[in-house]
Amino acid sequence: MSRTASRNGAEPPDVSPIRFSNNTRSSNSSSSVLKVGLSNDEVECTGYRLSIFKMIGIVLLTVVTLGFIQLVLYWKPEWRLWCTHSVSSIREAEAVLLKDEYGQYFVEKIHTRGADENLIRQIYSNRLELQEDEVSSVLKCSVNVASRDALHQSGSSVVEGMEVNGYSEDEDDDDASKTLLKPTRQKDSRSKLRYFEFQKLIYVWDRDCQSYQFLHGLDEGIPNASFYSDLNNGLTVSQQSQRCSLFGQNLIDIKVKSYFKLFIEEVLNPFYIFELFSIALWCAEEYYSYTICIVIILIFSLVVSVYETKKLTKTLKDMVVHHSTVIVCRPNGVCEETDSKWLVPGDVVLIPQNGCVMSCDAVLISGNCIVNESMLTGESVPVTKTPLPNPPPSDTEAIPYYSPDAHKRHTLFCGTHIIQTRFYGSGKVKAVVARTGFSTLKGDLIRTILYPKPVGFKFYRDALKFIGLLSFVALMGMIYSVVILIYRKADTADSVYKVLDIITICVPPALPAAMTVGTVYAQSRLKKQGVFCISPQRINACGKLKLICFDKTGTLTEDGLDLWGVVPLQERHFLSVVQKAADLALGPFRVAMATCHSLTRIDGELVGDPLDLKMFQATNWILEEPGSDTTRFDTIIPTIVKPASNGTLLSDHSDEAPYEVGILRQFPFSSGLQRMSVITRTLGAKNMEVFVKGAPEMIASLCIRETVPLDFLEVLQSFTQQGYRVIALAWRPLDPKLSWHHSQRISRKDVECNLNFLGFLVLQNALKPETTPVIHELIAADIRTVMVTGDNMLTAISVARDCGMVAPMSKVIMVNATPPSGEGPASISWNYDTTPERENSGKYTQSDSQLYNSNAVTYQGDDRFHFAVTGKSFAVVREHFPCLMPRIVQRGTVFARMAPDQKTQLVEALQDISYCVGMCGDGANDCGALKTAHAGISLSEAEASVASPFTSKTQNISSVPIVIREGRAALVTSLGVFKYMALYSIIQFTSVIILYWTNSNLGDWQFLYVDLIITTSVATLMGLNRSHPTLVRRRPPGSLVAPIFLISILIEIVLVCSIQAIAYSSLHYTTWWKAPSISPHSEDNIYTYENTIVFTVSSFQYMILAAAFSKGAPYRTPIYKNVPFMADLALLVTASSFMLFLPSSSGVLNWFIVDVMQLKLLAGEHLSFVLFMFGLVLFNFAASFLLETFVADSNFLRRCVSLVRPKKTPKHIFKTIEHQIREDPSWPMGSQNHSQLGPNYSPSITHLS
Repeated sequence: MSRTASRNGAEPPDVSPIRFSNNTRSSNSSSSVLKVGLSNDEVECTGYRLSIFKMIGIVLLTVVTLGFIQLVLYWKPEWRLWCTHSVSSIREAEAVLLKDEYGQYFVEKIHTRGADENLIRQIYSNRLELQEDEVSSVLKCSVNVASRDALHQSGSSVVEGMEVNGYSEDEDDDDASKTLLKPTRQKDSRSKLRYFEFQKLIYVWDRDCQSYQFLHGLDEGIPNASFYSDLNNGLTVSQQSQRCSLFGQNLIDIKVKSYFKLFIEEVLNPFYIFELFSIALWCAEEYYSYTICIVIILIFSLVVSVYETKKLTKTLKDMVVHHSTVIVCRPNGVCEETDSKWLVPGDVVLIPQNGCVMSCDAVLISGNCIVNESMLTGESVPVTKTPLPNPPPSDTEAIPYYSPDAHKRHTLFCGTHIIQTRFYGSGKVKAVVARTGFSTLKGDLIRTILYPKPVGFKFYRDALKFIGLLSFVALMGMIYSVVILIYRKADTADSVYKVLDIITICVPPALPAAMTVGTVYAQSRLKKQGVFCISPQRINACGKLKLICFDKTGTLTEDGLDLWGVVPLQERHFLSVVQKAADLALGPFRVAMATCHSLTRIDGELVGDPLDLKMFQATNWILEEPGSDTTRFDTIIPTIVKPASNGTLLSDHSDEAPYEVGILRQFPFSSGLQRMSVITRTLGAKNMEVFVKGAPEMIASLCIRETVPLDFLEVLQSFTQQGYRVIALAWRPLDPKLSWHHSQRISRKDVECNLNFLGFLVLQNALKPETTPVIHELIAADIRTVMVTGDNMLTAISVARDCGMVAPMSKVIMVNATPPSGEGPASISWNYDTTPERENSGKYTQSDSQLYNSNAVTYQGDDRFHFAVTGKSFAVVREHFPCLMPRIVQRGTVFARMAPDQKTQLVEALQDISYCVGMCGDGANDCGALKTAHAGISLSEAEASVASPFTSKTQNISSVPIVIREGRAALVTSLGVFKYMALYSIIQFTSVIILYWTNSNLGDWQFLYVDLIITTSVATLMGLNRSHPTLVRRRPPGSLVAPIFLISILIEIVLVCSIQAIAYSSLHYTTWWKAPSISPHSEDNIYTYENTIVFTVSSFQYMILAAAFSKGAPYRTPIYKNVPFMADLALLVTASSFMLFLPSSSGVLNWFIVDVMQLKLLAGEHLSFVLFMFGLVLFNFAASFLLETFVADSNFLRRCVSLVRPKKTPKHIFKTIEHQIREDPSWPMGSQNHSQLGPNYSPSITHLS
């Protein structure tokens, strides 16, 4: 029986977080589920073994395809695995195929090396909940990738001369000798460790779970007491070296590839392979001039791409790499310096007094540290870290286990800057290394940057579908070309080239680059407006944003809090508000304000949390750091506070001693506990005191009931409904027998109980001036706004009303969910927030908070209500009422008291109902949600914002509509460029198909003029249109296969093909035309009337469509404001008109048009026909503009499409949910429908009428 169970019957914490069932996985299983990193993302793992028969088949296929199959398998590693390996049990696998939750595949090889079981037993012997024969089964978490090099090293076992029992492969898996290792037959301690590397993490084989598991340090399953008993002496040099061979070096190392390797990888990209194929084809056709230009552009593109990739990688490496000299403690009491890269879990390090930058995650076991954690949280306010709690053993309480999340106030995280340390007497500030390298919190953050979540944007998926459609058109064109060229008895080699040319014409190689034009220009414009983007592909997604989540404090409201007043207590009744706290009489209330904080002095300046700073400054007291004279309090203390007029304020306990209060111990603020507290001692007093500060509801629950005012809730609501932030204070004297040493070990829960309620602190947090106008602008654009904050519910509702998220007359229903208990199952109650209208009418009274049963009268009113949900209720609904979650997030506008992970869960819940979600926060506790949202906008320039796609220099939400406007402009530009490139392919395809009829083709310089001078210039410049200053309600289309988009393209295709066909056919009806003699060699058939007419008309069509697809309002500024684009079009129209209307001439012009461009001069002898062709061009121009301006985006076309292709259900889930809510006006305040709520819905839901 485990130690915990023997004491109180409680189960120990699960030390295997990635075990998904209670059943041991069969050794024959071919797959398992892993969890990756600290975010616990799920990855499906399947085992594979090499297949000789499949390998032989691939070798033969490689020979047949001249190696092309190897190129395809390089692009698709999972295909290579499927083609060369067979599925096997994970136990016997030689490689694994990993599939993440986004459908991405990864292939990793299985490696083995010698390892030592006794080393593992030694490291994890502190896990008190494990039996001795289970110690080796707990190696289940991550290790940094630096261990890969160590794992590849072969050699003797880490500890020699230690034997383990032999283990047969045939032994039953339930045997007590289960282990992570596969023992060898030798009679020594060396065993075979099987592992693979995935995204900078190492996974090792666990025989107990029959799957691969993370290898972690001391961050899970270690009792708090172990850090003070077994782990506080440090490691010997030998032990450190042994562990380094297992865990690897403590480095967050990002490999910077050489230019040559980057160049090769870039060249092997499908885009460049297609370009190389095209170049080879053009060279074979002797299109040298065009090929040279393409090669120059290609080389320039390659050089720039390789340079930028290496530069970005090197910048990231320089930003994250860090190793320094640290002082480690040895078991013999000696302290020595070593490089931080050799740190391993279990090392004890000394934190220097003048601070340092942490190079690992470590557990603080002595002394205090003042830390700047802005790199991780975006919060630049220093945080005080205290030693890990180590309460005395108790027979009634479970053993506390260390957790980096639960004990973050006692953990020094990698990358954070320790500003200052404090210690008692001759003691030192010590910390035990818990995690190293990529397994640290900083390492996990860097991993999210290196391996970001894929952008699930429909636009890019549709682009691939459309390219597939163009490929089908190319196939049809190739079949047609083969038939025609055979009919014309064309030269065989020339025919092969022409057929292959169809591929490069229908699928333009420049298409992927052209589609990025809009995002590149938008990114540049955003930068000029103070918004930096590190993920350009997210810009298009911003154009489809339908909902924005906002943090409150620091985002919607000002960072700073002003102390509006204090509300003291007298005989269980609140007194009037005191505006100046310094006017309070000296007593517990004023002392609580002066002591219950985490302030400190750095370089003589008082720094700390803004709330604490305002509270302390209001007392008009002074704070002194410990000096040489600190023995007056019978012990060494870190901080002393006293009134500024100390000479006149003397302690009640002494006629001579000044009134000074020493802060003996601090329990830091915890968002989970919603409070902080301090243990103090007044100079000359016989006993210590405890002061507590926190959320009013929490503080009231910790107080003696008789000390809490009867009108507690009424007074609290009166302040919170006005938007004030309310903090409660409480106090109690401690037992005089409590010694200083005991105060340093007493548990927090033993201190924070049986308190005396003191009163309220009322703080004002004003809205930023930009908040309300921006919220109104978003709502006017039909973009939902949601507040997600860690603040009080009523305060959040008040702010939501003030800024316009909730209209003044709208109803707000508070969702109160309670988890299951011994008295009954989980339940939900719905309570109205008291609005001013109800207070004025007197219709609703305090009985509004009463809960009625399900037979209550149904409320029939306005269906536009809003939900307000607390983090606690959100968790209950998510776990026990998942079928209600879509409805609650659909109407939820205020989410208060939300933890950081709950913010992320909310964003995911909104995405699950088809919302395109944006998140705007100041970086503090918002990083997860910023990374998860389609568009995360950080208002903090801290290093944590590197994980957010957008970072705004402007510290208000005015950047949100800017990002949306630029996103819409970029999306419309991308759609326009894509349509243009598609039509460009069709126009050229039509021209070539027509000319193939006479075994002709476009000339080398004609291709050059069309592809480079016309297409490249207009496709590049048509994205320069700026975003429109007004946000309209309708979002731009985001699908390339939508019916309206396809109808527009099809009509344009019919139009351009008809114009070319009419121009070509009309030539045959002229009196002066004579059928040319067709040569078997196509280059002899270029200088013809047919070629001149087709080329001239098509060159105008490229320009016409570029102008027609370059749309202005409502998402972009008008085309005439794009001066470079208009100038380019004017030059191109002039040049093409010049070639069309130039009469017969001699000299340079004649040489250029006739000899270089291979065009016939028609205007001199056939002016009427030239005017007819120009008329066709003008008709094409008018028809294209009318189509794009009045038809493509018209409501009439949308209605026609709806009639022909009616929607059975809305494509967005949230519309269906909203419809269901509107169709059921009795919900949630009336009757319940169990059939809609699913099997997890509990019947114990009460309703309020």
